[in-house]
Amino acid sequence: MVDYGKKKYIDNPYTSQVTTTQQTLTGTYSVSTFTTTDDTLTVTDEFVSAEHIYAFEAKMSNFDLAADRIDEQAWSAKAALDKFILNNLCEDATGSYTTPAGGFAAANVAEIFSECIGAVSGYDDVMRGMYMVIENTDVPGIIQAGAASGFNFADSVLRNGWFSDYMGVAIYVTRTGTFVDDTLGTTTVTNDGHRVFGVNDCASVLIPGNFEYEELRVSGKTGKEIRTVGHAGFKLWHSKKALTIDITLA
Repeated sequence: MVDYGKKKYIDNPYTSQVTTTQQTLTGTYSVSTFTTTDDTLTVTDEFVSAEHIYAFEAKMSNFDLAADRIDEQAWSAKAALDKFILNNLCEDATGSYTTPAGGFAAANVAEIFSECIGAVSGYDDVMRGMYMVIENTDVPGIIQAGAASGFNFADSVLRNGWFSDYMGVAIYVTRTGTFVDDTLGTTTVTNDGHRVFGVNDCASVLIPGNFEYEELRVSGKTGKEIRTVGHAGFKLWHSKKALTIDITLA
């Protein structure tokens, strides 16, 4: 869930879990106390890219340099934001799963998806739908598994050479190097060789006012500076953490 409003934080308090007692007919009961815990999403990270295009570069180029750099910065910001969100999903998830040896090899795909689905089944939230995020190096195994599956699905994969879901799970593909061991802004992550599976709408991303770009004149330099900047915060809500699975490739 992404919020592009002007808010700087989101509050989402949660209470302790209720326990129901089953007993013989007695007519009496014990009253329990409960606690309330605050769960807050706060914007903590800034994403910035800036480049200067000199007047002579703009004049002598055969294409619109400014438009090109704005597009490139937008895609760079998108990739950085994806990395920030996906690695934080892995870090905060309380569900975990280790694949069979070979990771997303064709022979393992059905087992990986079925185990992950089983881990979150039984919760009402599953009705929102499920997702799996992989890197492009995992794609061949899933295509091969799909092509060898039941007739209708196999025909679709063989005919179109692509897929959008498997066992009812939406599949998203990102480039190699998205899941990393690194420090991303305010968070240090250890996710090299990891992937993520989960139920939709369990996490929130807060981007106040969205990303914006500016063209600035700089004293002492001809041409203009092109700058893209945005701010973001991420939260996998406490009561939904078990619905996100941190997958480790074996």
